[in-house]
Amino acid sequence: MKKAGVVRFPGTNCDRDVFHWAEGHGYQAEFLWHLDQFKTQDYELVLLPGGFSYGDYLRSGALAARSPVMKSVREFAELGRPVLGICNGFQILCEAGLLPGALVKNEGLRFIDDWAELSVQNPSGYFGKRHSNGARVRLPIAHGDGRFYAPPDELKRLQDSGQIWLTYQADQNPNGSLLHIAGVMNEKKNVAALMPHPERASSEWMGGSDGAQFL
Repeated sequence: MKKAGVVRFPGTNCDRDVFHWAEGHGYQAEFLWHLDQFKTQDYELVLLPGGFSYGDYLRSGALAARSPVMKSVREFAELGRPVLGICNGFQILCEAGLLPGALVKNEGLRFIDDWAELSVQNPSGYFGKRHSNGARVRLPIAHGDGRFYAPPDELKRLQDSGQIWLTYQADQNPNGSLLHIAGVMNEKKNVAALMPHPERASSEWMGGSDGAQFL
């Protein structure tokens, strides 16, 4: 059975949800503690769940990005293996330099807990493989630091290289993200992250099942 590593930091609070989400898609899930390193050959997939790692002190994800486990995550990513960050996991991957840009405070400076309508701009070869360009998905969001920011030249590069994965609908951008960005990928497209929570929308009883398409 394929194994998925679910990284846990102090303050991670979506780890159980992501663990069961991975198991529901045929993976044998295992937790990876922030103080430990792991053998890259032991896993097919690494997941960084949402939460408030280290209480979001300093900057969201900044302390977690410097944890020992991230050395192994970096090695895993450099081998071309798939890594997915969700919400706080997105912030951590940006802080670690594994993804471009940064997640800053929402426009309006308020925490947002809602559902968002998204468009797939460039399909990922690893996550949501059934999505075609322009596909619409509906997922829940819950964040205070979710506004994607990058300098203008970096934003243009992301557009030109097809690294913008998901965007909010133009008239429903909940946090003021530049170019309405909700998710991005690295240049190799094996590291991806999104602010919405697919693991919270994997069955109809949750309010929607579009999240089931991401693994």
